[in-house]
Amino acid sequence: SLQVMIKKWSIPCPLPLNSGIETVQVSNSTGDCKAKLFHLSKESAYAIPTMAFSFLCHTSVLPIYCELQSPSKSRMQNVTVTGIGLSFLIYFISALFGYLTFYDKVDSELLQGYSRYLPHDTVIMTVKIAILFAVLLTVPLIHFPARKAVLMVFFSHLPVSWICHILVTLTLNTIVVLFAMYVPDIKNVFGVVGSTTSTCLLFVYPGLFYLKLSREDFLSPQKLGACALVIFGICVGLLSLVLIIFNWINQ
Repeated sequence: SLQVMIKKWSIPCPLPLNSGIETVQVSNSTGDCKAKLFHLSKESAYAIPTMAFSFLCHTSVLPIYCELQSPSKSRMQNVTVTGIGLSFLIYFISALFGYLTFYDKVDSELLQGYSRYLPHDTVIMTVKIAILFAVLLTVPLIHFPARKAVLMVFFSHLPVSWICHILVTLTLNTIVVLFAMYVPDIKNVFGVVGSTTSTCLLFVYPGLFYLKLSREDFLSPQKLGACALVIFGICVGLLSLVLIIFNWINQ
């Protein structure tokens, strides 16, 4: 976030584009450098799925709860509010200053935009290395519940085996690497996963669980809110997925 804020004043607008020896302008219109409060386009279909994917942290809830000194509902709520609040603040600052830097030319991968216009910047390279280490350290935490789910669904009838454990691990890692190598744009991954898995985990399943477990009257505000959450998740997920596929077809 700090890097995005600082580099806001390192890149001029209209954006320069290095082509060979001389530097040309992407656009000479100063209108391209004016922020818009709302901007709807075909890329808007990726907005909510990407945000849903960004706040998906269900796999970390139970391990964090177990690590609390005195686990309780109130303590876990404080941890959740603090974590989500900090994440929102970082996302908001990065998105705001990234948009105010590139406007309509924002890349799906924000750092790629900075690398294009500041290819030898030390700060950007340092941030990329930091993100690399962050991803390397995050993969085992995310991989654990994925492997556990695969083993429970497909191999629960078999005795515990290190061979099966290693094969599932290698298979999952291979799939992830292939996606990283051959999917041309990361927004497609965020869009599809966000509109399917993330919307279900954030909106649909919590609402359904509450409707199933709660003993309140169906017309109570709580159950009506749960119904609204389920309907919202289904509508947003389906609409976003349809628009994303429609964009692929048009391209």
